[in-house]
Amino acid sequence: MRPYYKNVKMVRRTRVMWGSWRIWQPRLVFWIGAVMIGVVSVGFARASDHAYHLFETMRQSSAWSPFLPLVLTPLGFMLCSYLSTRWFPNTQGSGIPQAIAARHLHDVESQHRLLNLRVATGKVLITIIGLFCGASIGREGPTAQVGASIMIQTARWGKMIQTRGLIVAGSAAGISAAFNTPLAGIVFAIEEMSRAYESRANGLVVSAIILSGLAAIGLAGNYTYFGQASAIAIKPEEWVAVFVCGIGGGFLGALFSLYSLKAARRIKRWAQAAPIKRMALFAGACGLAVAVIGIVFGGATFGTGYEQARTVIEGGSISPVFFIGKLAATFLSMASGIPGGLFAPSLSVGAAFGSTIADVLGVSIGLGAILGMAGYFAGVVQSPMTAFVIILEMTDNHDGIITLMATSMLGYIASRLISREPLYHGLSRAYLADSIKFQRARNREVDEQDRASIGEMREETRRYDEKGGV
Repeated sequence: MRPYYKNVKMVRRTRVMWGSWRIWQPRLVFWIGAVMIGVVSVGFARASDHAYHLFETMRQSSAWSPFLPLVLTPLGFMLCSYLSTRWFPNTQGSGIPQAIAARHLHDVESQHRLLNLRVATGKVLITIIGLFCGASIGREGPTAQVGASIMIQTARWGKMIQTRGLIVAGSAAGISAAFNTPLAGIVFAIEEMSRAYESRANGLVVSAIILSGLAAIGLAGNYTYFGQASAIAIKPEEWVAVFVCGIGGGFLGALFSLYSLKAARRIKRWAQAAPIKRMALFAGACGLAVAVIGIVFGGATFGTGYEQARTVIEGGSISPVFFIGKLAATFLSMASGIPGGLFAPSLSVGAAFGSTIADVLGVSIGLGAILGMAGYFAGVVQSPMTAFVIILEMTDNHDGIITLMATSMLGYIASRLISREPLYHGLSRAYLADSIKFQRARNREVDEQDRASIGEMREETRRYDEKGGV
């Protein structure tokens, strides 16, 4: 009879636990946070598109000079730099390095310095301003930091202790909702955010992606980012294109990654004496260079590059040297330190590079564009699985999965020969170092306060003893 009563007690205890608000509170808050990521992602995407279209309307309007970017772009870069340095620290760049750095930090306060609602608000606002000024940036990488920031806030609301899995889940949900690519969000969490999949986080990642994806689909509909395209290599010359786009795109992406890391470190050292002033001036110079490049290329290098990428994926034609101008504009936009992502501009560079290779080899322009995206993107981020899965879902090209896998792996191998450190992880080291310095300074401050308190207690004890214990 005892086992029976034990089972009854266990059933009752389980029912009580499942009915407890203490058990359901973190779950409900987490679900709300995941839905919020989807809603914010859709709103961010629409605002970003509207800002860039407004810039293009102003630039092409007869009432405005075609040389408007020479004034608007540098001033906009300076404004973005000032806002991100003075009022919204830790919003610079893509945002993925900040999420990676926060995941490696054990101190909750240090994590909240990199990921919080203030950072998320500044990230969205300044990225939109950057696109309004013609910066060659994207909003997909920033969405990852915004998603991680929302999840960190839900951890506070839900009184959750473990936040590292939430950071991965929020970042993956942001990428998934930004591109409408749920599988790519999962692979991004495995390959880029954690570099080693934690089984404890798998439920968080999948749940966050499902809920944010449902919210995004409910608001924006179910769509494919670049429409439907086919990239299957059958003929010998098409396999030559796979090899050339993979190796060539990987080398090109590795050079971008390598020099981006070098530039970021040197610029940070140079700006240490007066960070706000010097970074604003440098951002203005980068903005002027981006404006000049944009005017030379007829305005094609401004913005995310989505239209140009879709044009060549659908078989259209653009300038064979467009990818050089777009790469230069993206590099300058990133070096300036203003908030903005690399995903969309990198895909545009890769698509344009691949279309040029396809034109030389005499194969389909659409095939070359997709192969170029896979090779170049894998070379930049050194994450081949993320590269081919995200392109697979963005083009609905499930028949060409082997072709994309081969190109991505070739791009990854070629990139590793030049740059041994992945771009996002290399950039995250600076945020880790700053967070460690902040933590040590805070610990020293606490120690000094403790020593002062101990000194005051000893002084009071001495005075007490001198008065004879009265």
